[in-house]
Amino acid sequence: MAHVAVGFFTLALLAVVLAGPQWFALLLLIPVAMSIVVVRYRTVADRDTVTARTLFGRTTVPWDDIDGLRFGRRAWAVARRRDGTELPLPAVTFSTLPLLTAASGGRVPNPYE
Repeated sequence: MAHVAVGFFTLALLAVVLAGPQWFALLLLIPVAMSIVVVRYRTVADRDTVTARTLFGRTTVPWDDIDGLRFGRRAWAVARRRDGTELPLPAVTFSTLPLLTAASGGRVPNPYE
């Protein structure tokens, strides 16, 4: 869905690019950067580990090191680790928790059951 939003933004930006001078074409780099961000930010979970990917790195944590999940001011979940640190889980929202429950092998409770 995020790529659809980037596509609509690109169409709107094309009106500015086509109406302005040639150097306005550089503005089309903005949707390219937005698409890269959409592709990069993600959370990958399996039965043993959860990996949070950001724009420039990734953090892999075993499920045994995670004490719980919380939802704060951001839309994404935050994993509380047993050592007291927190790990944002990109693209994990309250509505995607059943998918995380299935991927984790039941380690994350399904709030809809």
